[in-house]
Amino acid sequence: MDPFQTVGAVSWTELTTPDPAAAQAFYGALFGWRFQAMDMGQGAYHVIKVGEDSSIGGIMATPPEAKGMPPMWGAYVTVADCDATAAKCTALGGKVCVGPMDIPTVGRFAMLQDPQGATICCIAYSPPAA
Repeated sequence: MDPFQTVGAVSWTELTTPDPAAAQAFYGALFGWRFQAMDMGQGAYHVIKVGEDSSIGGIMATPPEAKGMPPMWGAYVTVADCDATAAKCTALGGKVCVGPMDIPTVGRFAMLQDPQGATICCIAYSPPAA
């Protein structure tokens, strides 16, 4: 199963934290994760690597507009259509907290909140480059 192409699969996890370096040191020692920094324009995004070269998630600094937010892990679920999923969330009594919006070269995502208040992200990945 390829979680990036399987609708309904959890395909990515992401940590937002005020101290990405400390998080990398902790999780690197705990799980043996390696990290690859990517410049995202507003600072580095640290892709989590396992095995030979599998990318499973990322670690990023808390964005300025979310200052004071506690560190938290988030999950991304693969969907066929991000906009349709966001609309369905609202129809089912949930809320769209962020997006839908594009992540250049990656896909389109939204952060959704269920009626009890828990959040999760959905993402429709862009087709692989030929």
